Amino acid sequence: MAGTGVRVRLLGPVEVVVAGSPQAVNGLRRKAVLATLALHVGRVVSVDRLIDVVWGDHLPATAANTLQRHVSYLRGVLGEPGSIVARQPGYLLDTGPDSTDVQVAERLIELARRSTDGHEQVKHLTAAVALWRGPPLADVAGSAWLEEQAEHLARLRLEAERSLVEARLSVGEHAGLLPGLERLVRQHPFDEHLHAQLMLALYRDGRQGEAVAAYRRLRDNLRENLGIDPGPRLRDLECAILRQDTAIAAPAPAAAAATPVAAQLPPPVPTFTGRAAELAALDALVERGGTVVVSGTAGVGKTALAVHWAHRAAARFPDGQLYVNLRGFDPAATPTDPARALHGFLEALGVPAARMPGDPDAMVSLYRTTLAGKCLLVVLDNARDAEQVRPLLPGSPHCLAIVTSRDQLIPLVVTESAQPVPLDLLSPGEARDMLVRRLGERQVAAEPAAADDIADRCARLPIALAIVAARAATNRQFSLAAVAGELGDLDAFHAGDEATDVRAVFSWSCRTLSPPAARLFRLLSLHPGPDVSAPAVASLAGADGPAIGPLLTELTRANLFTEHIYGRYAFHDLLRAYAASLADEAEPPAERRAAVHRLLDHCLHTAHAADLALHPHFSAISLPPPRAGVLPERPRNRSAAAAWFSTEVPVLLAAVPLAARSGFEGHAWRLAWTMAGFLHRQGHWQDWLGTQRIALAAASRIGDQAGQGHAHRSLGLACSRLRRYDEADDHLRRALDLFTDVGDDAGRAHTCLNLGQLAERQGQHQQALSHSRRALALFQAAGNRAGQGYTLNAVGWQEALLGDYHSALASCGEALRMLQEVDDVQGQADTWDSLGHAHHQLGDDRRAIACYEHALELFAQVHDRYAEASTYVNLGGSHRALGDLGATRAAWRRALTILDELGDADADSIRANLDQLDASRLH
Repeated sequence: MAGTGVRVRLLGPVEVVVAGSPQAVNGLRRKAVLATLALHVGRVVSVDRLIDVVWGDHLPATAANTLQRHVSYLRGVLGEPGSIVARQPGYLLDTGPDSTDVQVAERLIELARRSTDGHEQVKHLTAAVALWRGPPLADVAGSAWLEEQAEHLARLRLEAERSLVEARLSVGEHAGLLPGLERLVRQHPFDEHLHAQLMLALYRDGRQGEAVAAYRRLRDNLRENLGIDPGPRLRDLECAILRQDTAIAAPAPAAAAATPVAAQLPPPVPTFTGRAAELAALDALVERGGTVVVSGTAGVGKTALAVHWAHRAAARFPDGQLYVNLRGFDPAATPTDPARALHGFLEALGVPAARMPGDPDAMVSLYRTTLAGKCLLVVLDNARDAEQVRPLLPGSPHCLAIVTSRDQLIPLVVTESAQPVPLDLLSPGEARDMLVRRLGERQVAAEPAAADDIADRCARLPIALAIVAARAATNRQFSLAAVAGELGDLDAFHAGDEATDVRAVFSWSCRTLSPPAARLFRLLSLHPGPDVSAPAVASLAGADGPAIGPLLTELTRANLFTEHIYGRYAFHDLLRAYAASLADEAEPPAERRAAVHRLLDHCLHTAHAADLALHPHFSAISLPPPRAGVLPERPRNRSAAAAWFSTEVPVLLAAVPLAARSGFEGHAWRLAWTMAGFLHRQGHWQDWLGTQRIALAAASRIGDQAGQGHAHRSLGLACSRLRRYDEADDHLRRALDLFTDVGDDAGRAHTCLNLGQLAERQGQHQQALSHSRRALALFQAAGNRAGQGYTLNAVGWQEALLGDYHSALASCGEALRMLQEVDDVQGQADTWDSLGHAHHQLGDDRRAIACYEHALELFAQVHDRYAEASTYVNLGGSHRALGDLGATRAAWRRALTILDELGDADADSIRANLDQLDASRLH
């Protein structure tokens, strides 16, 4: 049998809830299969019957096979292979008792029918009616049998609602019934039973005239539309109302109940907004019962969410709602003792003082005994830890406990199977909606850019937004732009007391940290990137990997740091600012500088290793050794190196200016050098240009000629890619002079090669060949085999551009052998592309295609997207020469996709070629 954590919901759209989490069921026919099995839960449904229900008259030839695939898919959604059992002549849904909402509703309705206690009837029927989320089987329209079942379930709901009204009338709840009854009467305008209940409720509420008017409206409606009069029961009720018959008077007030209905929820936040996903998750967990943990950073709105949802769902818990503030993170009070909270709960549940035990364990036992069989909501707000919460958890399966905490309360998830509902910052849309709710649509619409600026400066943290919105609301003469301009530091986020002071609110979380974790929190503010890896954190702190893991866990459990992607950690801007202020106060300047030095060492040495893994044996720069405590990463292979760069590029782009402004100029230009190749291959040319400008300024400040030479050369390449040829030529010639001055022959050779590439881009092919041959001579003199291979390929390419294709094949063939010898994949890819071009020009397009395909395979390995696009263009040209227009179109479309993603201007020419190709096909 499948686990009891599975629930199939049919009283609304068809969906599955597994362990409290909604699971998507994709596809109309899959939903129809699931609904059919769920409506026969525990019974075999034949294959023929399933096919007839799901496909009807539109039976495909592959229906039986398709049904098998649908069942296999549904087993995966339900989470257990045994949830749907193959049993002749079909399938059986084996998810246990109460595993569909229909089963639960029918059980509750039957319990109410058997009970002679009006209050018990109300409790059961209220819970049953709450299970309907809308029209039953709402999203499996088209099946005649399922539509019949939907009608049956709709009738069941109406019967349950009628019975609930009857039960509530019997216990004197006529006043509270009226809004719902009036809605039901509008939905069922000819239903005499509902009208009779409405008339009786109105009469018992002292509204005799309205009760009679309700009867006469129904009578006129029936005559006009159906040509009939109300039945005798309704006519007799009208007469009884007119003569004020004591037989229909409200029942005498019952004796005070032994157990009052607790209603302890604090008022909801009137301006609550957003959180649709989290509210839906809580809705889905109601039927499961148990415990929910809403966790998140300070000020993110955990209490607001829990209280808002609790008020919204209160009707689902007819036995009441308990609430306690456990003060787990409260500067003005110690955490609430669980025994004290239990005492308050037992009082609210009607336990007299004489029965109140003094022993904490006995108190827990009495609490759970009192809740046995009840359907009640318990909100445990602001919990410190799992130990504070455990005694307050109800034992009844029909109760739900919502716990809010800054701590993730992992022990509750492990031992109590609590369902975590993590709460993150508001989305941009939710942040703007919050400002609208607090300031009004007109003010926000008048300054939308300023409103977005406020949301960004508040890091979309609800408490910060509330503080700033309060200032704007109480000073309407200020523009939103003026309010946004005040938000320069944390002092702006203070509304008069500690509860509305962002700095103080954050401090309550930090007070719970161990000293090593608190130090790490402070040092993390020095990291410049949007997120950070665990190895980089270890280097920043000067600690080894095993030591840093528990500290990161402590910070993430306290929601002061978030593992937003596996292995990547971050905190929002306001927490970063708070951590920075603590670092300024608590960390000596020398320690802060040492931490930045370690971080930059980590970035530099790891980036250098990754760059060499992608492009070995061609060139390198020397690095000073890393400081003690730095543990650089060593990518295992090219794929790992490319993945590291892809992930870390935002960090590296921020690290270069950090190094430059922090007095680490050598790190600045070397970091820029290590990432230049990756930025080039990925087409991030503006970032390439920006980092090299910082590198040049940094190297110039310390008089480092080699660093200046590398920066000028890289700037020349970037300007060339951006078609700024005069600037490119100036930078390259300055680089050549600098490398000559410092005696760097490899740098001179590289620069000559780059001058050749620049000349080629401007159509100066003879000059390009001359530069390349000069570069070749320099590489030969230096014994640099990879450099010789690269340059021989450049010579061959330029020979081909000059029409000497046989010489090109010879040069490129020799280049390929050298590059294979040193295992330089980038150089091999470039050379295969050159060989393909030469073969294409000689008319041997089949061989050209083979060369291009070799090049594409290798470019993919080194993640050179621009070169990959260029080779796809060339490949399309060879396919076109062979008359294969389909392959031509496919290659050019692939090239266009890459160039569009890179934002490259060459995309327009490819788009024009494709248009021309499509036009020729039409003619």
